[in-house]
Amino acid sequence: MHSSWMIGVDLGGTKTEVILLDKDSRTHFRKRLPTPREDYQAVLATIKDLVAQAEYQSGERNLPVGVGIPGSVSGVTGKVKNSNTPCLNGRDLPDDLSDVLGRAVTVTNDANCLALSEATDGAGQGAGVVFAAILGTGCGSGISVDGRLLTGPNGVAGEWGHNPTPWTPQQELDQRPCFCGQSGCNEMFLSGTGMALTHQLLWGEMVPAPDIAQAARAGEQKAAETMNQYLEHLARGLAGTINLLDPDVIVLGGGVSNLSELYQQLPERLPRYVFGGEFSTPIRQAVHGDSSGVRGAAWLAVQPDVAVKGGGPCP
Repeated sequence: MHSSWMIGVDLGGTKTEVILLDKDSRTHFRKRLPTPREDYQAVLATIKDLVAQAEYQSGERNLPVGVGIPGSVSGVTGKVKNSNTPCLNGRDLPDDLSDVLGRAVTVTNDANCLALSEATDGAGQGAGVVFAAILGTGCGSGISVDGRLLTGPNGVAGEWGHNPTPWTPQQELDQRPCFCGQSGCNEMFLSGTGMALTHQLLWGEMVPAPDIAQAARAGEQKAAETMNQYLEHLARGLAGTINLLDPDVIVLGGGVSNLSELYQQLPERLPRYVFGGEFSTPIRQAVHGDSSGVRGAAWLAVQPDVAVKGGGPCP
């Protein structure tokens, strides 16, 4: 196996992306194809095609491959669970990809890939404990400790999106059923979808999150109140994690992370909810933006003991 190359694959709900990195973090090839969401065999074929193209660019074969997915791999069965791409659930993706690609393949949650990428050479570089959250269509997170992922025996470490938003009345939680079967999950408050849902519940209007933010900046009163509530929800959600983990840095990724209001206003809102009333943790935007996931998958390929590998769960 060539020592200077690694391949990352980001299997998203709408697109599948591949990247060819070297050990100095330089990108040599990157390509996206649509994800065939309803067809598991087509997903495997798409990944095989992209990996082959990346290897062709490198001039090498049998390079290490890491894959980030929207879901997690069970530490008990080695199969995918909790994925919002339904054709993956119940499938032995690590083994199936190993068979298709003819080598061991490491698979983990896409938010874990964000955490690993940003801890390696991004906004969390040099920090001990990095909590990296995706605030996009959905909401999830990953945790890196001393540059290595924390995944847990159940494969759900960092599934912050599926804890209830703290300090929220039960009535409000019940208004937001989640695909996971619970209600009031952080995902239903803190994702871009959650922001739009807040606006709908407040004003009876369906408005996409980017439009809400733009209207709030223009002084539109309804949008401004929606943004105010969103920031309060996010402060509560992050405070719950700080009270448990107290990370050295919080990194935000996903579309909502592009809003400057988060970095300007969250630090002043958090002391109200953090135990002891003190908050000094830096909150930073992901350095690598929407490529952080695929970059983290590549780094995962050369740290295969941090996640489930083709051949079954790690002992």
